[in-house]
Amino acid sequence: MTYYLGGPQVLKKINLDIKGGAKIGVVGRTGAGKSSFVAALMRMPEAEGHIIIDNVRVKELNLQEARRYISVLGQSPVLFSGPLRKNLDVLGKLDETDLWQALEDVQLKEFVRCLGGQLDHELLEHGANVSVGERQLICLARVLLQQNKIVILDEPTAHVDPDTEQTIWNVVHEKLKDSTVITIAHRLNTIRDCDMIVVLQNGQVEEFGRFDTLMNREGSALSKMARGADV
Repeated sequence: MTYYLGGPQVLKKINLDIKGGAKIGVVGRTGAGKSSFVAALMRMPEAEGHIIIDNVRVKELNLQEARRYISVLGQSPVLFSGPLRKNLDVLGKLDETDLWQALEDVQLKEFVRCLGGQLDHELLEHGANVSVGERQLICLARVLLQQNKIVILDEPTAHVDPDTEQTIWNVVHEKLKDSTVITIAHRLNTIRDCDMIVVLQNGQVEEFGRFDTLMNREGSALSKMARGADV
């Protein structure tokens, strides 16, 4: 994949088979290609080769339709000005009971009950009138409501406090166990419990295997990262 015509390849010769429902951790140094990996899945821009989901080549799907079936929880919570319920249910198709259940799942139910207007509480642009942690949990509730089978977590706990971080990972482990979850992380503890680990280096897959297997392999890229050595 390149970001512009004639530009350098930011992803090269990647060939992975990810089982449905698997929890995959993606790690690598800054510039290794982690964000580009997410961009390729979201087709921003379109990658060369093929990304195939359930035997369907995603290039053959309408771009917006394809993106609709993948949920992304990134470093920076994406909220817009308007009622809280609209931020949770953009299309306005869900039952209010479902909204409250999602808020309870992310431990925001009592917080929202105390807001003026509750679900109709007006959020400022970018959610400026709630904390960063609360913004991220609102976004996580939205991910749960979307019920997508592919979820990308792009360092979602990078800017939140430890309690919120623990809540996020608890929800991921308990409520997204039937989804394929791809977690992009800088900290190795974040992806320790994943089924398989992808180690990227210079836009290529350096290693792909179980966390413990890679950590115990002498000279592995993952073990060098853990020790802070050059990879």
